[in-house]
Amino acid sequence: MAMREMGVGAKVGGDGCRVCSGRTYVIERQGDQAQARVCVCSESCSVCEGRGHVLVEREAVFSQKVGPKRYEVMEPCTCTRRRRRVSLYNEVRLPGVVAHASFDNYRAFNEAQDRGRGVAMHFGHQYVKGATSKGFILSGPVGTGKTHLLAATLGHLVIEVGVRARYVEISLLYATIRRGFQEGKSGGEIIGPLSEVEVLAIDELGKGRGSPFEMETLDELIARRYNAGRTTLFATNYSLEPEKKQRTHGPTGYRTTEDARAAVKDYELLRERVGERIYSRLCEMCTFVELPKDTPDRRRTRQEMDSLHNPPAGMRSAGR
Repeated sequence: MAMREMGVGAKVGGDGCRVCSGRTYVIERQGDQAQARVCVCSESCSVCEGRGHVLVEREAVFSQKVGPKRYEVMEPCTCTRRRRRVSLYNEVRLPGVVAHASFDNYRAFNEAQDRGRGVAMHFGHQYVKGATSKGFILSGPVGTGKTHLLAATLGHLVIEVGVRARYVEISLLYATIRRGFQEGKSGGEIIGPLSEVEVLAIDELGKGRGSPFEMETLDELIARRYNAGRTTLFATNYSLEPEKKQRTHGPTGYRTTEDARAAVKDYELLRERVGERIYSRLCEMCTFVELPKDTPDRRRTRQEMDSLHNPPAGMRSAGR
């Protein structure tokens, strides 16, 4: 049954903690994964005094003749929900590099990126646990914050809504299944949990060699989720356009070999990478958001700015 659960009891006002800023939990990088923990400021609970449950009063109508009736029921305390959701977050397996990711610290350089943030944030804040919801797919060049938005969305869903979710980078999934074959496991054993989780985020969609094994694996995973009506989010470097656009090459029509290679790369379509069957299902499963090819690479821009403001010691000395 669809339901909206309570949050994890973020502190407000003067109760803000310097470590967690009042959120009551901390997400940090541990090795190659993002991991959550209950903040030290919230390890002890003054509400339930460590029991984990509280007695709350509810009101409901059991009989039209009697009318509303109040009753008491035992429910998990906020501290119990917090511990459960921190544990759920650690099952998502988000990359450590996006441990900091949130909707608030996503920087948009253009209108399309701002729309992408809006789509992801609206999805996260409007999501109802257990309901059938349309996902989204973000397309754009490398370094434009697609994984950041996937991480921010999953983090919100898991911590604030209590949704069971998973993240997978598609080429790593292929590698995991190949290793599983060597250990005597079937691809279905690995795909199974990903098929059943409530919300799944698939990053780098379209990446790979396009081998029969890869295409069959992707088709099975998406087919299972599509048939079950489960929500899936995607990010890809390939264009979401239905077909390639005609390009002009100047007055002479001449272009170098490098120009030709760049043209193929820039205009390679997701539709061609995943095939008509999967692309058709994506059209039904997701809201499409495409970032322009000239969207700045956030990582490259950050590196260039750091180099500008903090030149190497030898360069600083030479400039004096």
